Amino acid sequence: MTRVQVAPAVLNWACERAGFTIGELAHRIPQLPAWARGESLPTLKQLEGFAKATHAPLGFLFLQEPPVETVPIPDFRTVANAQVRRPSPDLLDTLYLCQHRQEWYKDFERSMGGAPLAFVGSVSASHGVVRTAARIRHELGFDVDERRLLPTWTEALRRFIKQADDLGVLVMVSGVVGSNNRRKLDPQEFRGFALADDVAPLVFINGADTKAAQMFTLAHELVHIWLGQSALSDAQAALVPKHDVERWCNQVAAELLVPLELIRAEHDRHAELRAETDRLARRFKVSTLVVLRRVHDAGGLTWDDYLAAYDEELERLRALPRGSGGNFYLTLGARVSKRFARALVVSTLEGRSSFTEAFRLLGFKKMTTFQDLRHSLDLDT
Repeated sequence: MTRVQVAPAVLNWACERAGFTIGELAHRIPQLPAWARGESLPTLKQLEGFAKATHAPLGFLFLQEPPVETVPIPDFRTVANAQVRRPSPDLLDTLYLCQHRQEWYKDFERSMGGAPLAFVGSVSASHGVVRTAARIRHELGFDVDERRLLPTWTEALRRFIKQADDLGVLVMVSGVVGSNNRRKLDPQEFRGFALADDVAPLVFINGADTKAAQMFTLAHELVHIWLGQSALSDAQAALVPKHDVERWCNQVAAELLVPLELIRAEHDRHAELRAETDRLARRFKVSTLVVLRRVHDAGGLTWDDYLAAYDEELERLRALPRGSGGNFYLTLGARVSKRFARALVVSTLEGRSSFTEAFRLLGFKKMTTFQDLRHSLDLDT
């Protein structure tokens, strides 16, 4: 039986990269400790199993030294004001998958004669916050008064996603890597990212985060699209990022969702904070977290009081029971963007894309699943 040479340091790197220790994986791969000590070598099949368990590219395991992996787009995330250094395999695989989807959709749009989208890269961080937010709001069709008529702010979030999708932005919302429900994304690692492109702009939102947080993340990442800059972000209303562009994007996102002029006019400073926050959230159809930030911006809360109220509200929201996964095909449309799913299904049905490619990009393997997705997208004719 042929054995393959693998450096113990690379085995340790793969384990650490996946968030494991050698000992923690030993119950699944009993030979692993001996490999890590250099006392024995794995077979190719055993090494393939190790690569699968650690979500490590098999080719990397043949290197003499651990590779240095970097995020392929500008990384503005921070934890405790320190830059995040090592990306997880879940984050990297999600980024690469979205890049593949974006490249496919870009080729598709070009083949259909699609023109560049004028709004991508149409603003600059030197532009005024209020003017920029008004411009983005207008181009999205994001009408504050119209949103008042929607029943809930979760409905407003769905409409927000649709408005971006209708304009040409691929908005993907998922809490797992691809369609693998065993590989859950960690919102503490990242909340979203933007892949700017004038033909196929893409925004990914970490669906494992609270619905409340997703609203602000979407607004923040859309500002990056209007800037024409790809970015991996830790978008939070409570943060004041050190990076100038990130700070500006946060300010525009907040103004886009809740104009400061309106919050100043409608905020009752004499009302009890929790009741007033709920009322304003219903009024503007945004999360209570965004409302708290705008109340602070309007001078209704000191920074310390705001942070305390924000943390308390975030804990309350996290404690709320989460809904069920819902209809698989509706969920799949959200995971990959309905615009992308519709284009890929049409291209496949017309013979321009293979079913193998469609299944890879959509994240399933069964023809019946493809047909059911087709029906859910009203593409039966």
